[in-house]
Amino acid sequence: MESVKRLSSDWRYPTTLLCVYGFFSTVKPLEPFLIPFLTGPDKNLTTEQVNNQIFPVWTYSYLSVLVPVFLLTDWLRYKPVVVFQCVMLFITTALLRWTESVPAMQAMQFCYGVVTASDVAYFSYIYSVVDLKRYRKATSYSRSVQLLGYTVGSVLGQLLVSFNLMSYNNILVFTLVLTAIALVASCLLPMPQRSMFFHRKHSGQRASEEGAKRHRGGSEDEEHDSQTSNTSLGDRGDKKGQGVKEDEDSEEIKGAASCSQVVLQLWRDFRQCYSSRQLLYWSVWWAMATCGYNQTVNYVQVLWEHVQPSQNFSIYNGGVEAASNLLSAATAYGIGFTEVRWEQWGELALGGFSGLGAAALFLMTFTGNIWVCYTTYTIFKCLYMLLITIAMYQIAADLSMERYALVFGANNFGALLLQTIITSVVVDSGALGLPIIPQFIIYASYFSAISVVFLLRGIFSVSKKTHKSQSSIEITTATFSKLEHGF
Repeated sequence: MESVKRLSSDWRYPTTLLCVYGFFSTVKPLEPFLIPFLTGPDKNLTTEQVNNQIFPVWTYSYLSVLVPVFLLTDWLRYKPVVVFQCVMLFITTALLRWTESVPAMQAMQFCYGVVTASDVAYFSYIYSVVDLKRYRKATSYSRSVQLLGYTVGSVLGQLLVSFNLMSYNNILVFTLVLTAIALVASCLLPMPQRSMFFHRKHSGQRASEEGAKRHRGGSEDEEHDSQTSNTSLGDRGDKKGQGVKEDEDSEEIKGAASCSQVVLQLWRDFRQCYSSRQLLYWSVWWAMATCGYNQTVNYVQVLWEHVQPSQNFSIYNGGVEAASNLLSAATAYGIGFTEVRWEQWGELALGGFSGLGAAALFLMTFTGNIWVCYTTYTIFKCLYMLLITIAMYQIAADLSMERYALVFGANNFGALLLQTIITSVVVDSGALGLPIIPQFIIYASYFSAISVVFLLRGIFSVSKKTHKSQSSIEITTATFSKLEHGF
């Protein structure tokens, strides 16, 4: 029993379970072939229904539940929302398999919007159960395994479709089995005792725990001595352990802050974070670029179907998604080894690479060759992953974990708000309901505008810093000259 407790308290146990959950919940072999499935004989939906009536529901659903899910995730301490996310993913796949009408597909998209909003629980859970020194390694594992899941799903889907090993409906049943495995893993996750906002540890408690961990060393005898020491400090006259329990209870009461206190503290942190101009500029790019990226990825399969409607090129969608995921991961990984002063050149990079992304989108839109379309999509995806990695690093550099979580959520909310506006005006059949080519012209123009804004801002920043450095050199030279004349 003692060995089981030791295993569950080790950081590897929750990290491994979370990675198992992250892998099996992201293996979706049908995802690269969703448009052919919906518009084929299985569902008999039209491209216009999918593009203008069904897909926009995901954006509206995601926006409507993002803030409540964000607060509930922290209040419930992550695990219940992780389990809930997996249940909703199971329902989404089941609706996709056994229902056919447009309203049913809209319900499916609503459920998937809830799944996407619940991603915050997956990415936040690990920080509540591992030590600060393990954050980077645990984050690397949990994010990498998701990418691996997406890649394996794309490759698996490509093989199953190319060799006619499974029908689309049987692929969905197989996906349900994988989701069930993920659900079991989520149920086995240990329940965190703290969270970032509602159940936050106070500095005194955190310091005492970190001190105990430093002196613990890993052996049972040292662990017992640490517990005895804590007990004697808590209540010198009572039985061993009673003082520690009372102290923990009082900390739990103080840690569980009320909703109004948490919201007020979040607002104060929000104002203080965005008072930094540098963080504000990076966050504006994050929100705007993520909005355009999501719109492109969500509707690119419709564009592919439009480019080559008479030829069955959709069987290659899985390979294209797998290749783009791997190349994007390699690009994001490689940026960590570059020696560039991003605080000086970052805004120019944002503008320049956003311009390349816009060019890729224009070429993707107007080409009649599906292979050019596939290639430019991969380039666009790699460019976005490159820049979002830089932006995340620059923003996280000077923030605590709590404030980074707040900025991360606020930036994604801003991106989703912009995406909802674009979807409701451009895509939704209740408004303009534009065909796919005009949509992608708008997306490419949108990235062109981002490029122009940040190129101008980058040129201004670099010239300003260069002028300052030249002025300081001149002042230093003049000072030395005066000193020489004085002597």
